[in-house]
Amino acid sequence: MYKAIAFFDLDHTLLNEQTKVDDEVAEAMKQLKRNNVLPAISSGRNIFEITEIMNRTEIDTVVGANGSYVQFEGKPVYKSLVPNKLISEFMEYAKQFDDSVTVYNDKDYRIDFVNDTVRDNYASINTPVPPVGAQEFIQDNEVVMMVVNTVGHDQDYVDKFAGKLTFFRNTPYSMDVVMDRGSKKRGIQELQKNAGLEDVPTYAFGDGNNDVPMLEYVDHPVVMGNGLPHVKELAEYVTTNNTDHGIVNGLKHFNLL
Repeated sequence: MYKAIAFFDLDHTLLNEQTKVDDEVAEAMKQLKRNNVLPAISSGRNIFEITEIMNRTEIDTVVGANGSYVQFEGKPVYKSLVPNKLISEFMEYAKQFDDSVTVYNDKDYRIDFVNDTVRDNYASINTPVPPVGAQEFIQDNEVVMMVVNTVGHDQDYVDKFAGKLTFFRNTPYSMDVVMDRGSKKRGIQELQKNAGLEDVPTYAFGDGNNDVPMLEYVDHPVVMGNGLPHVKELAEYVTTNNTDHGIVNGLKHFNLL
């Protein structure tokens, strides 16, 4: 059905520094479809956070929540849930560092409390601070991902929850948290399996730590010029910055546009 699939990280990749989609990028996504290439968002963000981006780009295939929630052509095909007991254990552990925890699903989010680290984190990604009420939220809602708003305690969390949770440091103020071995790679694999796309060549564009499993997995990894140095080492091609036509230049390099 498709001759290729192109996966796009959002922050500092598909989006500009105001976390918006530039006109040329929106048009490129539509052109990919006309060229029989499936464009897919692959992000730590969740569906409810990116509806404007999806509408502007006309992308309806998403590997969201760092691979923990996947939809193909607008229909859910996979989700990996964090159990309530583990969420409560995690939030209780985080309190000793005065670290707040945000819980997410595809429709909404809640946080357990707000402090300066929380405000700095959400300001850095141009996103409103979540409503308070995480503990109440998890009683009646599924959770596919958490964010721990923290500075400097990475290894404490990794050691404490080894074999239970996976962590990705994506901002100076926070780590994304998914179930053990969760990743964009896992989400892509689930998409391929559930949508019958196993034999379609894959391309991926990224810049940061949570993109590493995806870039290691796809056939053609592309890293933005503004990407982290160790991430660039994984690239088949390093394109220009996200603010310097990086998406379009990368797609043209592989003759996808």
